[in-house]
Amino acid sequence: MKNTLSALWIFVMFNYLYCDILGLVDPAEVNPIEVTPGFLLSAAVLMEIPIAATLVSFLAPYGPNRWTNVGAGTVMTLVQIWSLTVGPPTVYYIAYSVVEVSATALIAVLAWRWAGAAPAPPEA
Repeated sequence: MKNTLSALWIFVMFNYLYCDILGLVDPAEVNPIEVTPGFLLSAAVLMEIPIAATLVSFLAPYGPNRWTNVGAGTVMTLVQIWSLTVGPPTVYYIAYSVVEVSATALIAVLAWRWAGAAPAPPEA
């Protein structure tokens, strides 16, 4: 499960990245919002969630791993859905959002359903 969750976060990050790159070269999207230092800081903090979740998924033990993925998957799903309401989204943004929401919701569901490893038998 650790590898699956980590791989899903990497998949999501590539989708975020490529969608943002397309937004930078789309003439209709180049300056839709004012890019301030505060905006950039908020975006950086937001993107640290999936970046950190990738590492946590791979390295952390079951309990913290599971709850980090439930929380991060839920937060990123809700943020992506909310982002569709900020302005009129482009067709490619909607397409990427469908993939991103599906993947982050899947992460949250998989982590929620993840049953921990059976406890080790007591030593005699």
